[in-house]
Amino acid sequence: MENKKELYIVGAGGFGREIAWLVDRINQKSPEWELKGFIERDAVPQREVSSKYKIVGDDMYLDTIDHTVWAVCAIGSSIRRKKVIEQLKKNPYIRFATLIDPSVIFSERVRIGEGCILCAGTVLTVDVILGCHVIVNLLCTIGHDTIIGDFVTVNPGTNLSGNVVVGACAELGTGMQVIQGRTIGKGSIVGAGAVVTLDIPGDCTAVGIPAKPVKYFKDKREFME
Repeated sequence: MENKKELYIVGAGGFGREIAWLVDRINQKSPEWELKGFIERDAVPQREVSSKYKIVGDDMYLDTIDHTVWAVCAIGSSIRRKKVIEQLKKNPYIRFATLIDPSVIFSERVRIGEGCILCAGTVLTVDVILGCHVIVNLLCTIGHDTIIGDFVTVNPGTNLSGNVVVGACAELGTGMQVIQGRTIGKGSIVGAGAVVTLDIPGDCTAVGIPAKPVKYFKDKREFME
């Protein structure tokens, strides 16, 4: 155990449990992580989340950590995830784990930032750049020369063609697709099953085939509660 890195999962919902499974899959290949448990806002400590792991504390638990530990944020909302990470960064002892399922296929010409989560069955080809704290969920494909900004959430079954740009804090719905060379602006939400054939501006919700904005956010999403 002394060679393993202490890891906490922030968020004890369904995706948090999936991340615990991901950690187990990584450890089966190469023992790396000692998963200490979950952090959950307004949670009851020691409540079981799965047969193996419990909630160990609320939002304030990691503020008092005085030795090096690792954290990963399993919150699907890009805006909430950003706020949580910004709070955690105030403690210099907290580092951010990048978790990549053993089944993920990616070339050596892929750059992945800290705190990213790449789930099973995903493929990234060549010259792809992921920012920090990006979630790429199950069975996604990300084509050549695609750039994904910080705190983006890519939901299951999403397909991004080559030369796509996704701005920070965007959220891409389950099963949506983006044709080559298109841009999705910072903070936008693209609905499940949408097909992006034209650029999507920032700070809007876009849905449909082809995807079109149906709502613009009054305030920039990165400043929303």
